[in-house]
Amino acid sequence: MSGIYIHVPFCKQRCGYCDFYKSTDICQTAFYIEALKSEISFRAGYLDGETISTIYLGGGTPSLLAIPQLEILSGTLHRHFSIENGAEITIEANPDDLSPDYLQGLRNAGFNRLSIGVQSFSDEELRLMNRRHNARQALAAVDAAWKSGFDNICIDLIFGLPNSNNRSWRENLETSMQLPVKHLSAYHITYHEETSFFNRLKSGIISEITEEESVAQFEVLLDTAAKHGFEHYEISNFARDSAYSRHNSKYWFDEKYLGLGPSAHSYNRISRRWNIADLGKYCASALSGEPLFDQEILTPTEKMNDYLLTRIRTKWGVDMKAFEKLFGEKESRKLQTSANRFIASDHLHLHDRVISLTRKGIMISDEITANLLME
Repeated sequence: MSGIYIHVPFCKQRCGYCDFYKSTDICQTAFYIEALKSEISFRAGYLDGETISTIYLGGGTPSLLAIPQLEILSGTLHRHFSIENGAEITIEANPDDLSPDYLQGLRNAGFNRLSIGVQSFSDEELRLMNRRHNARQALAAVDAAWKSGFDNICIDLIFGLPNSNNRSWRENLETSMQLPVKHLSAYHITYHEETSFFNRLKSGIISEITEEESVAQFEVLLDTAAKHGFEHYEISNFARDSAYSRHNSKYWFDEKYLGLGPSAHSYNRISRRWNIADLGKYCASALSGEPLFDQEILTPTEKMNDYLLTRIRTKWGVDMKAFEKLFGEKESRKLQTSANRFIASDHLHLHDRVISLTRKGIMISDEITANLLME
């Protein structure tokens, strides 16, 4: 089965850390919906008729779309694709958008999984990130979502922020653990070029915390999540009761997905393609039936490296038997040789011919991955 990702690029304001493609020109939403309908129509064959088991609206801020717009989008998808009964249908939302009426509208439009961009339960940290909600609104949003019938709620948190420490991070986590959420995504702050955080870092207005402090906060994350029954199933993702993100799992397990909207990526096991990251040009090209995109045809080595990059991030690791079947005995021996030194140092675990990161290995996962990749 395949998945569909829809990029909704609209934001009311720009968060200091975010480098995703976005636009604050929210008056363009109607134009964007028309363009999406057109793109859905002419790309309906991309997934070769496979049933759709997940739909994910990310952004940007998808919760800036009105309920009637989301209903139009849902209807268009159902007309052009075979969507599985019980498909996981996720929308990312900002806490201050989630009124009881809006939440009920989401339920009526078919959404059954909600990803709430909390980022922090500290008002000071939220102001630092230029978020448009406060901690009280974040708590109220989760409570309202639960009362509206959403029983599959994810929240996002960011750690490693300037001036943060173990105490403030632990408080964020303990607050999260008391909420009726089944999934937690936690990301270390990254200073991307062309973001406000990057510019403030370079000008000395803010400072990075030390590597030792970053590692300590990650350790607190692992310990706190485990104590409260959250399974660490991917480097940045934790789930209660096996409520894994079915959509994101497609990225990690070589399943096909169609990306719609400006900057969205698609994958069909043969190539990757990505739409132009420009709202005006995307809309004009989609409505004309001549979409603007770039594409790369994957070489055997690129497919192999993609397999390693994605599998090693998960608790399921790299199955050497499957790897050998896909890429051959010679490449399997190379991978085993590269992995042996990390197995010996207890950064990788080998069991029943499956290689996975240990807790110690997670801390240097980028270094391990770089050494496992094939030239």
